[in-house]
Amino acid sequence: MSRQYETVIGLEVHVELATKTKIFCGCSTEFGGAPNTHTCPVCTGMPGSLPVLNKQVVEYAAAVGLATNCTITQNCKFDRKNYFYPDNPQNYQISQLYYPICRDGHVEIEVDGRKKNVGIHEIHMEEDAGKLIHDPATGNSLVDFNRSGVPLIEIVSEPDMRSAEEVIAYLEKLRMIIQYLGASDCKLQEGSMRADVNLSVREVGAETFGTRTEMKNLNSFSAIARAIEGERERQIDLLEEGKEVVQETRRWDDEAEYSYPMRSKEDAQDYRYFPEPDLPPIVISDAWLEEIRAKQPEFRDEKQARYQKEYGLPEYDTEIITADRKLTELFESCIARGAAPKEVSNWIMGDTMRLLKENEMEPSDLTFAPEHLVKMIEMIESGAINRKVARKVFEAVFKDDVDPETYVEENGLKTVNDEGALRKVIEEIVENNPKSVEDYKAGKKKAMGFFVGQTMRAMKGKADPAMVNQILREILD
Repeated sequence: MSRQYETVIGLEVHVELATKTKIFCGCSTEFGGAPNTHTCPVCTGMPGSLPVLNKQVVEYAAAVGLATNCTITQNCKFDRKNYFYPDNPQNYQISQLYYPICRDGHVEIEVDGRKKNVGIHEIHMEEDAGKLIHDPATGNSLVDFNRSGVPLIEIVSEPDMRSAEEVIAYLEKLRMIIQYLGASDCKLQEGSMRADVNLSVREVGAETFGTRTEMKNLNSFSAIARAIEGERERQIDLLEEGKEVVQETRRWDDEAEYSYPMRSKEDAQDYRYFPEPDLPPIVISDAWLEEIRAKQPEFRDEKQARYQKEYGLPEYDTEIITADRKLTELFESCIARGAAPKEVSNWIMGDTMRLLKENEMEPSDLTFAPEHLVKMIEMIESGAINRKVARKVFEAVFKDDVDPETYVEENGLKTVNDEGALRKVIEEIVENNPKSVEDYKAGKKKAMGFFVGQTMRAMKGKADPAMVNQILREILD
């Protein structure tokens, strides 16, 4: 009988914080920009330059710690982590080893209806390195220091996860908490959230952990899931062949669905950490900590419960709307402007989600003004446009944030409420379709649908459906 194996997984999640400037200098943190334009002597590691800590970084780190049930280290400090790599301009990184800002937290995840806590060992602040760009045509590597000095928090979990599903649930929970806090946009594709996976396997029932490997270069949830499955199988195959798993850092190639070794896995002593001499310790007073705590937002679970109670929304609606902070902001802005909650919810869950998917966009990419959605809903309620036309109008609102009234006027989309003109069109359609009149008289329901469809086509979708039905019944009966 073959041996049964259990996967043991811990994550190191790096999150770029949403500050306007870098952690130790005044350079912009904006994504993109021509290479090496968001730089200065501090973030390019010039001799004699000195770091000055950005206060907002401490506030964001502490806020994430509070939201993940951590103890905040009110007297903490920075350490110097020494390593030599082309994208690391100082040949060291300012990080936290001995006194990280947050410790001993947890988040609750749910997989297949089962809830469990995933422990957070620590959260520490550090600076990001630059970025190497490898040119396959020339074989050269170029370095861009725009990212160097961008503030990061590293969230180190306990090895509490046992499957790819649990890992994804944990990452989604973290992403949601951090987005709700406004501490980061957590865009994996832009690198503002990156996860390194520490994975080992052991026989079911074994007390000790197996030898772990660390996998890097994971920039989507699906890549993370595939990497976990691939590495799990690779380690089990080695053990089944009687070979040993080597502790190392591996790079995941998502196209080939294979990981290959980068370097042996370092331990803390390999980095020769020592206290950072250029920065004083950080003291977070009780008053400052309370100030940070007071700014904590209403998180997803609380919002869901409130939407159901206050607005009478079904659980399904609240799950979709609260899945992203931007959608809750859109929803609440529309309600504040007097729109009916269920009507707004339907437009978010239906056409908004459809258009986001079709355009491969995230909710954070939405640019239309809430008042334009509210105005469009009012136009439906007043009968100025029907729902079919409204969907066309909404596509324009979504894409170009147009004023719906102006758009309807300029494109001649207003509902035709002229009963005389409508009656004339319907009489003509009835006269030209005697067979369908017979079907209607014989009680065939489809005939009525046929007449409504023909009328709407003749009116280019701009007729009031209620008026169309009323006139048809008068004529046919």
